[in-house]
Amino acid sequence: MASRLNPYISFSDNARQAMEFYESVFGGTLTLNTFGDFGGPEAADKIMHAMLETEKGFTIMAADTPPGMEHNPGTNISVSLSGDDAGELRGYWEKLSEGGTVPVPLEKQMWGDEFGMCVDRFGISWMVNISQPS
Repeated sequence: MASRLNPYISFSDNARQAMEFYESVFGGTLTLNTFGDFGGPEAADKIMHAMLETEKGFTIMAADTPPGMEHNPGTNISVSLSGDDAGELRGYWEKLSEGGTVPVPLEKQMWGDEFGMCVDRFGISWMVNISQPS
């Protein structure tokens, strides 16, 4: 898979409804995973990751804000970089995080991929996910 760049939207508690709405607008295939799907005891029915992929090539990703994290409407969109070219994506990560902050280091996560979150020196939030072979 080539690297992909797309918006990632955080919702308070209505990611499922929002993504189902976007599916009705744009069509495509919607995939929903809850926190419970990955063994999360808190907010088990809330969306941990949603992805809508359309026939036109649009991709929108979203999640409910996890318990304990603040939801800030208006600043609730990040840019997501994802794919399986680990070298390319790590290179982007290094450049984006340099001079910024790293709330979540780029490392292996419970779903098996490498994932990290950073805020670049201009205040833009980025998420990088490196898919691991199945």
